[in-house]
Amino acid sequence: MGRQPPDRVVVREKRAWTDETDAWKQDRAIRKGYRIRWGYVAIAYLVEALVICTSLAGAWFFAETYADKHDQSFWFMLLAPVVYAAIELCRVPLGILIRVQRDWLIKSLAIVGIVMAAGVTTKSVSQLGEMMFHPRLAEASKARTVLKEAEADRGTIDNRIAQADARVAQYTAEAAALEKRTTEASSQLAGLPGQRCERLSGTNSRGKRYNYLRCVTDPRTATIAGSLKSAGDERAVVAKNLTEARAARAQLDRAAADRRVTEAEGAYRDAVRRSQLHSFTAMVYGADPVDVTDQQVHAFLRIFVFAPALCAAFASTLLALCAVQVRKTYRDEDDLDAMMHAEGVPLLLNQMAESATQIQDAQRAMREAAVASGAAIPLDQRRSPTVPQAGTPPAPPARDDDRIERPRP
Repeated sequence: MGRQPPDRVVVREKRAWTDETDAWKQDRAIRKGYRIRWGYVAIAYLVEALVICTSLAGAWFFAETYADKHDQSFWFMLLAPVVYAAIELCRVPLGILIRVQRDWLIKSLAIVGIVMAAGVTTKSVSQLGEMMFHPRLAEASKARTVLKEAEADRGTIDNRIAQADARVAQYTAEAAALEKRTTEASSQLAGLPGQRCERLSGTNSRGKRYNYLRCVTDPRTATIAGSLKSAGDERAVVAKNLTEARAARAQLDRAAADRRVTEAEGAYRDAVRRSQLHSFTAMVYGADPVDVTDQQVHAFLRIFVFAPALCAAFASTLLALCAVQVRKTYRDEDDLDAMMHAEGVPLLLNQMAESATQIQDAQRAMREAAVASGAAIPLDQRRSPTVPQAGTPPAPPARDDDRIERPRP
């Protein structure tokens, strides 16, 4: 089916309706004194909604990470972000209020409210910025701690090796002394005479006979045996300590300490390379990312977090301010209530009279030019000549404004 041409009547009515609607909106805007671009306001509210949603999501993740799982601290950590979100909703209406209000007191209060709400938004957005950099900063900080521990371990390796060698030498000397003591005690014990045994027999006081074997030991035997047992116990303890000291000394290796420092430096460089904040700080200060200090990183962190947060806090407010077009109302354009000095009245009247005279002269010149060119025919040329009767006053001459300007067919 071919396309039908549009109905010109319908198109004309639609155009007339559109023109009438635009004229009505224009008249209403002039009467109110302002016009609001609701498309810009919708974009401002959309930006505000995104800021609020991301702030609440960040608060949720923060509470889920740091709250205790066994109490109500998770919900306690979410109360303040909800209140902050409610405060952030006030910034766009306050921005519109500044433009539409005429009272400067109300405008001042609205400006104060916007600054307060922007402070709340700055806090929420800065928390999101810190959470964005926190994992990499924590990883770099942990790697730096490991590197410092490895360097400290390498710096004290010589002293600890000397102490471990002294401890091993001490336990070795003690073990040798105890061994010597044990050997001497054993030789002394072996040099003592054995037990002397003899059989005794006889009759006791009750008249009974007895017969038994009595052995007599050298009194030095018990003393030397006790000393030998004590030396054996001490030698076992010293042997255990010597084994532990030798194991501790075996772990103290300068090459191993150097290797741990090298591995820690590599891990720290990898962590710093994955940290964007270290890279940005190094670019600002013109240094190697590994050589930047924690003070420089945190100083740049304040700029990199708070500056975007402050811009985000005022973005939707500025958009709301620009969405309102302030216009003059009829009262603003009315000058009937204006005060005029007495000496200015004659000057104003003279200007008005001159303007009226100039307008009349211009209109007369246009009519005369039209008559001269034949585009218009004067009225007095169309009238038939009549003879005035006796006693009748003559007709007044025709005036210029009695002409009818119409084009000839």
